[in-house]
Amino acid sequence: MSEEVGQVHLEVAEGSPVSAALALFALGEREIGRVIAGQSEAVAQALITLLCGGHALVEGVPGVAKTLAVKTLARFLGLEFRRAQGTPDMMPADLLGTNVFSPKTSEFSLHKGPVFTQFLLADEINRMPPRTQAALLECMEERQVTMDGEAHKLDEYFTVFATQNPLEFEGTYPLPEAQLDRFLLKIKVPYPELEDERTVLERHHAATSNAGLAETAVATVPQGLLAAARAEVRAVRVEPAMFDYILAVVRRSRDWPAIALGASPRASAALLLVAKATAAREGRDYLVPDDVKEAAAPVLRHRLVLRPEAELEGLSTDRVVRDILAATALPK
Repeated sequence: MSEEVGQVHLEVAEGSPVSAALALFALGEREIGRVIAGQSEAVAQALITLLCGGHALVEGVPGVAKTLAVKTLARFLGLEFRRAQGTPDMMPADLLGTNVFSPKTSEFSLHKGPVFTQFLLADEINRMPPRTQAALLECMEERQVTMDGEAHKLDEYFTVFATQNPLEFEGTYPLPEAQLDRFLLKIKVPYPELEDERTVLERHHAATSNAGLAETAVATVPQGLLAAARAEVRAVRVEPAMFDYILAVVRRSRDWPAIALGASPRASAALLLVAKATAAREGRDYLVPDDVKEAAAPVLRHRLVLRPEAELEGLSTDRVVRDILAATALPK
């Protein structure tokens, strides 16, 4: 199958059962790579989030292009995009909107907030106060907003990408566990490698305006490709032994010595879905244990709460997830 998108000519093997997913990954990594140097795993995880119809928490220190990456992803997908900048004085109405009374008509009309879009960037979400963070719960879970007893449906493609700085930075509020559990993935954006950072400098030097890399031309996905790729991910085959393996990993987290709060049943469903998208990225329409292993850290790292003594020993959730995987028998 061939797709002509702008100046991009993308070749996908004929007859592949996950051809649309392969095309989306190949085109996405190529086009987003025009703006973001390196960070290939973070880009792949962002695409997986969209394939699975979930939401993502993007964490990294200031200045590693978290916001630019999310804006570029929205441009690539051709989705309506809005941004909400987190501040300590932000109110729920600043996100959701409010009913406004019109003296001319003597009626209330809805003034829609930023959540009424397809692709929402909640920038620095952990700078929003807890009440405002909680306003996103219904939007993320049910894709609707309820105001004054009336439910307002959000778009079927409504997706939240929330960026945050590490919690030890000043002026941040920890996200509650109930909200963390609604994020499909937690994507970590590290400092770039030396060569990638050099590429960033060269691109900024070559930029023709103050907007810099934000104006770099990015091709948009062909119409229907995202929907087709989502259907292929849902159709990935899962053998009964793989269900048992996923459950074994998740349930082991609930009695692991270093963990105070283990993964929920929602985490099991998320791990299954992300593992299926990982299989599609590898060109397979069936699940294997390596797909689950690759999906485990981004799916579970924000859902596990470590015991204080484990944190004092320097353990991280990623390290604990690796230990759990190593201790869990592979399916036969």
